[in-house]
Amino acid sequence: MSVTISAAQYPITEHASFSDWAAYIENWVSEAVIKGSQLVVFPEYGSMELVSIFTPEIRTDIRRQVKKLDSLKDDFCSVFAELAKKYKTIIVAPSIPVIHENRNVNRVYVFSENGLVGYQDKLFMTRFENEEWGIESGEKTLTLFETSWGSFGIQICYDVEFGIGSQLLSSAGATLIIVPSCTETIRGATRVHIGTRARALENQVYTVVSQTVGNAEWSPAVDINYGYSAFYSTPDTDLPEEGIVSTMAPQQEGWLTTELDFSKIQEVRANGQVFNFKDQQKIETNFTDQEIRVIRKSI
Repeated sequence: MSVTISAAQYPITEHASFSDWAAYIENWVSEAVIKGSQLVVFPEYGSMELVSIFTPEIRTDIRRQVKKLDSLKDDFCSVFAELAKKYKTIIVAPSIPVIHENRNVNRVYVFSENGLVGYQDKLFMTRFENEEWGIESGEKTLTLFETSWGSFGIQICYDVEFGIGSQLLSSAGATLIIVPSCTETIRGATRVHIGTRARALENQVYTVVSQTVGNAEWSPAVDINYGYSAFYSTPDTDLPEEGIVSTMAPQQEGWLTTELDFSKIQEVRANGQVFNFKDQQKIETNFTDQEIRVIRKSI
């Protein structure tokens, strides 16, 4: 089955109020749906633009921003739930810092026509998140989102630079790994894209990157952004020879929309030139101190 997906190259934008932000987000979603998208993907920390509606004291205090953003969590989710219902699409919302069991975590919520489906927390923290922002690793749980056309999982930015999450998700049934990302530099973006391509190769899946772009000098957390959206596959029979399905020029604002045929994934896994997915199942991987569990959410 083929599915049309849009991945955002998303600018961190100032807004005068929450309602202004909600209208802005709706414009983005509607543009993706006009392009035929059945799955809409926003980047990591795209929600940080909501900090622009806070007082100057909070706008300049990275640690206080998490608590204030957490207070908007329910309203944030309501906006995306209504948009998913109105436009009859699946939305992978921009990640947002939330407080979960007294810990600050980086969370991606997923919505469908029926409302909130579930979420994925980031497991691996960058130095900035850990040392300066106070964001901590989420609970060691991976969510597999099951749809009529197949299943997908989410690996948030730095997470995709490690094979463990994508392998466990693919073993559980994922044929698509979504990578919301926020990076400052070409080096940072490159690390994410290299990791994303490696995960596509190892597991014979499609992978999709959505990243923030441009500068937001008013924000101490996401002031500089460099990125680009891309769709990758394993380089194998009837798939792109270099494993690059589509990309968008860096730093442009907008949607990269691509149709993916998931029957090609099944064919490659069964009759490909190599059997990366099958052979990957021979490798057992986990954290040394904590087991990761996979839960399933139906869309």
